[in-house]
Amino acid sequence: MKKYFLVSCFAFVMFACSNEKVFDVTDYGIKPNGKNNSLLFAEMMQDVSEYKGDKPVIIRFDSATYHFYDKNAILKEYYISNHDQVNPKKVGMAFEHLKNITLDGRGSNFIFHGRMLPISLLNSENCTFKNFSIDFERPHIVQVEVLQNKGEEGIIFKVAPFYNYRITEDARFEVYEGGETCQPFTGIAFDPNTKHILYKTSDLHCDLSGVKPTSKSRVLYAPSWKDDRLKNGTLVALRTYYRPAPAIFLSENKNVSLNNVKIHYAEGMGVLAQLCENVLLDSVSVCLKDSSRCFTTQADATHFSGCKGKIVSKNGLYENMMDDAINVHGTYLKVTSILDDYNIEASYMHDQTWGFKWGEQGDTVQFVKSKTMEVLPCSYTIKSIVPNTAIPKSFIITLDKALSIDITEKEDFGIENLTWTPSVEFTNNIVRNNRARGALFSTPCEVKVANNTFEHVSGTAILLCGDCNGWYETGACCNVQITQNKFINVLTSLFQFTNAIISIYPEIPCLEKQTSYFHRNITITDNFFQTFDMPILYAKSVDGLYFANNIIKQVYDYEPYHFNKKRFWLQRVENFKLENNTFEQGFDYVLDVKAE
Repeated sequence: MKKYFLVSCFAFVMFACSNEKVFDVTDYGIKPNGKNNSLLFAEMMQDVSEYKGDKPVIIRFDSATYHFYDKNAILKEYYISNHDQVNPKKVGMAFEHLKNITLDGRGSNFIFHGRMLPISLLNSENCTFKNFSIDFERPHIVQVEVLQNKGEEGIIFKVAPFYNYRITEDARFEVYEGGETCQPFTGIAFDPNTKHILYKTSDLHCDLSGVKPTSKSRVLYAPSWKDDRLKNGTLVALRTYYRPAPAIFLSENKNVSLNNVKIHYAEGMGVLAQLCENVLLDSVSVCLKDSSRCFTTQADATHFSGCKGKIVSKNGLYENMMDDAINVHGTYLKVTSILDDYNIEASYMHDQTWGFKWGEQGDTVQFVKSKTMEVLPCSYTIKSIVPNTAIPKSFIITLDKALSIDITEKEDFGIENLTWTPSVEFTNNIVRNNRARGALFSTPCEVKVANNTFEHVSGTAILLCGDCNGWYETGACCNVQITQNKFINVLTSLFQFTNAIISIYPEIPCLEKQTSYFHRNITITDNFFQTFDMPILYAKSVDGLYFANNIIKQVYDYEPYHFNKKRFWLQRVENFKLENNTFEQGFDYVLDVKAE
């Protein structure tokens, strides 16, 4: 019996292996530690792309540390949503026009050098990335420690050891690597022990002009940098707002899975997916490399723009990034010209979102009034959509029926693509110690936010938004369930749209003229709020809002400061129901609810 069992197992393993095509990176000279693997990986991918067999492909690393340099990296012209549109981009590992591919790092650490996009996946199907981490040898965010705050005389600070820096001829602080430089002018302050963002600090103004060296190694004196809130020992992540590329870029793919991936730094977002159908993130983390750092990515941990199908993010850790843990939205185009009854010109409006496909023939679209965010009742089908230029910023869109007489050039209108809208599950994640907000959702499909912990998020924990005036990010939420989450000391600083721990805040310039509602059917149940301040829920333009069976515990870890002194602040909210909640310090509807 035992011999038969062993033979059977061996036969099963051989059968399994025979049904996979394995590309072992060592066969292509890709080696750990100091070697530059960028060009070698590109050469291997040439063979992968030429493979004509029908077996699933495994690209396999040994468990080790691999380095990828911008020198000799392949160049790609990518236009990436919510990033600075600078091209070409130097890419460490590029995957394009593939099916049934798995990249298995088997516990490897991928270290990148210079200004690079680490991994891209485009126009592919049924692909998986798993079991690796991404980091940069020298991040472009610059970590310093405040050694002495001299008040009006400036600040003495020490530069962390993982940077090359210099003082320029005009006495400015600058970091560099190879031909790439960075002169930071803003920052985020962190407690050195807890890695929490410091209470009521938000975005710092860091004037690093006139910087002078001192007699001590890596210690500099900035006479113009003045901020009484920064105590000795504070860690500051100095930065710009430049975001050229994410760590992982996904575009026009179907059925993508990321499993057990850690991103320690990127000069843009962690994961950016645009125009993808079905994306799974399981145990994907944007997290600190070790206790020596206080920051992770330059912007959002994960971001989904114009996707469809289902987005699942579960079992992740998102910490210390310079923006949100997740943002899911589409993009409004602004109607710039009505050509005739069936044809319009419509344009991307935000500086960081353009250059890529917006829709296809057969997509369903609708129009929205920009000033009131009211959706016109009639939907349309795209008969054709043609970009005006080779790199699209605007499109000529032909519709299947005549435009409504309500759509004129006398008023601003946006057009929304309803086909490219996903459902979302954001579950069992930890979001902590990050700038701005926790989770953002702007999609008409079902959204479930469950069993997450939001701890020391410096702004709003959950934001339901929508904006056809500034960010141009669609759209109205129609069915959102927020349940069994923990909110611990959220809202320690003010940022955009941060009126409460949960903020339902579409951007509506003329709310008083709105006759319908933007969001609807939102339930907030069985959550635990531990808060030092008052605001729990802010809601604007909602029909159907249910807040029940939640526990609100008051603590005294920080001084209350928020301008919103109400537990619930409602603006144009219909069908609001509040029941069976526990307020440890009591609740008075008249005093604690503001309805407008």
